[in-house]
Amino acid sequence: MSYQTILVEVEDGVGIVTLNRPDQLNAMNRLLGSELHEAMKRFVADDSIGCIVVTGAGRAFSAGGDIHEQREDDRRHSDAELERLRSGRASLDIGICAKPTIGMMNGLAYGGAAVLASSLDMRIGCEDTKFRFLAAAYGRINSTWTLPNQVGWPMAKELLFSARIVDAEEAHRIGLLNHLVPRAELRAKTMELARTIAGNNRAAVMGIKTLMLKQMTQDLEQQWAEERRFTTEIVRGAKAEDAFPEFIARKGRSLG
Repeated sequence: MSYQTILVEVEDGVGIVTLNRPDQLNAMNRLLGSELHEAMKRFVADDSIGCIVVTGAGRAFSAGGDIHEQREDDRRHSDAELERLRSGRASLDIGICAKPTIGMMNGLAYGGAAVLASSLDMRIGCEDTKFRFLAAAYGRINSTWTLPNQVGWPMAKELLFSARIVDAEEAHRIGLLNHLVPRAELRAKTMELARTIAGNNRAAVMGIKTLMLKQMTQDLEQQWAEERRFTTEIVRGAKAEDAFPEFIARKGRSLG
């Protein structure tokens, strides 16, 4: 399938989506959002894909929402029509994507792009990475369901209430970036992690993500019980012969 605003490629079991409006700093208009959503659904449905990476073309991950499109929408549509235009589930679907997701943060991620980045499972950045959760600065609300899961409540409140810039060093320190590397090493580091994830047992990795998402509001006993149910009824644990074939081949069949 051909796209107008994104690039899609597959490498070693990793699906890569590149936001591709570099002249507009990859500003996220409705078409880009729709194409990103569609590409990620296709990767989820593709059994050969074990991990999904999202990045941006050029010098930005994304500058956020396309303000020109939003202004035009404001002129042409009623409040009710605007609500219908902007109330899709794409952001939620990305956040609860069945397969692991990594943001390759090649530059700034402001506004809606910060929401997207915080919807992903992990982020790897470079010296050019910057985040800004802008909603409070311009009279909107977002990221309340994504950011606290990444950096904890006190820091999420600070970033959402202040709408200030978060540079790469701080983002790494507070856990918004899993890894911080020189820009020249960004793709290699991201793909190293993505390939490692993609190379693991797909059912187990997806099961772990499912449980972690489901367990966010459960107490420890509920989490333990749900894991036992899941591994008994849904993703049964591998037998030793299947789980450790290389070890058994080295040591021989008899371990006694």
